[in-house]
Amino acid sequence: MPELPEVETIRRDLDRDLSARRIERVDAWCSRSIRRHGDAAEFGRALVGATVESVARRGKYLLFPLDRGGWLVVHLGMSGQLLLATPGDPMVAHTHVVLTFDGERQLRFVDPRTFGEFFVTGADLKELAHLGADPLLDLKGWADLAKRLQVRRSKLKPLLMDQRFLAGIGNLYADEILFAARLRYDRTSQSLTPAEVRRLYRAMTGTLTSAIGHRGSSLADEQYRDVFGNIGDFQSRHQVYGREGGPCRRCRQTIVRIKTGGRSTFLCPRCQA
Repeated sequence: MPELPEVETIRRDLDRDLSARRIERVDAWCSRSIRRHGDAAEFGRALVGATVESVARRGKYLLFPLDRGGWLVVHLGMSGQLLLATPGDPMVAHTHVVLTFDGERQLRFVDPRTFGEFFVTGADLKELAHLGADPLLDLKGWADLAKRLQVRRSKLKPLLMDQRFLAGIGNLYADEILFAARLRYDRTSQSLTPAEVRRLYRAMTGTLTSAIGHRGSSLADEQYRDVFGNIGDFQSRHQVYGREGGPCRRCRQTIVRIKTGGRSTFLCPRCQA
């Protein structure tokens, strides 16, 4: 699933290309992709004629404020891709939604597994009220993180992945952040010392910012691609994720993979003792 760095990479490109463009046509062929709306006609009426003012992000959600009020919200789900195109470009398989803008610009939503979605909502964004702090937009330093950790009783990795606690981090970046912070996945949130919280905060902001700079991570299936169809580059800099059996780049110990909560966790048993 695309996580915060991938979604932010997409956001920046779309903001440059679609801001101040008017939606002239809406096509939707998969009801699951617009499942909060009655049908494609209703979805289209909510968008045609509206101008996208900019492109924002909250965690893993893309937010398009509309000049008539309200928001278009996009979540990529497990396999969703957003591609910029022109009407004459060949249509990729599993394209479920197409927004056509003025200037012959199209935004196409490709989603083989159909877990992603588009929906239009009001100004209060009530559907996203459950989301916690965005690690790059909302946290006010390590002391803020420390306060949030102290009121939770949870192991670190599931807590980092809990979208009600921090919005945007998934399995991949949780592993990379915990390695950078030299913390085990099963440490409890209340057990961290002030020095460890500082390390965790620096690891979180540093890892996510670096991944954005390298335009996200594309794994072997290359399901994540940017709006131009290109893969990311941060996978070449992964320290632990997907590197089972390889040497730790810090201490040369063998990277291991364990199963926790139905997910794979990658770590260095020496650096994260």
